[in-house]
Amino acid sequence: MIIAIDGPAAAGKGTLAKKLAETLRYAYLDTGALYRAVGLSMVKKNMNPDDIEKAARMAESMTVSDFAEIIKDPDLRKEIGAKAAAKVAKNTGVRQALLKFQRDFAENPAFTDGTKAQGSILDGRDIGTVVCPHADLKFFVTASPEKRAERRFNEYKEKKSDITFEEVLKDVKERDEADRTRSASPLVPADDAVILDTSFLSIDEVYEKAMAIVTKTGKEKAV
Repeated sequence: MIIAIDGPAAAGKGTLAKKLAETLRYAYLDTGALYRAVGLSMVKKNMNPDDIEKAARMAESMTVSDFAEIIKDPDLRKEIGAKAAAKVAKNTGVRQALLKFQRDFAENPAFTDGTKAQGSILDGRDIGTVVCPHADLKFFVTASPEKRAERRFNEYKEKKSDITFEEVLKDVKERDEADRTRSASPLVPADDAVILDTSFLSIDEVYEKAMAIVTKTGKEKAV
């Protein structure tokens, strides 16, 4: 089974994807980290992420094991990772290679040690609409901008950041607008996606709702 989970930042899609993957023993792919992984891999090897040909080759050669290793690097989620990702994301060759990477992972799920998995779970922003439109089950996880900003703000507070809630909310709304209006792969639910609004639900409540749907879908496909 292929499960696609899409949604905006801080809606809870990653947390849900990980919990489902752990329960089901499915292979999980955080597609949002792929461009960071390619960009940071280049930086760590003293390569220029702006080099179109080398960036494309880096993306084409990346394996599941390579990805699993580079995402352990704390720099992945820092500014250095974000800047490198922004550079390689403009590269058509990189985008094509990573699209293939995602589709191969979905169709041939395996854990980092090479063990085959019975299914795959991918989370991102266009999994159900572009990467795996044929997925067996699609979720679109969302929440109000205010609630997502609150979650992000609390994360910043834990890191002792002096950013204000108003600044975080403004950033969330601007990012939402950019995601909705971009010409390539806008952030929208697939027509057959199950919408999960997490605004007033705990992660356990969201998980229970999703797991019930996964179980029902699995039984229907087994008939």
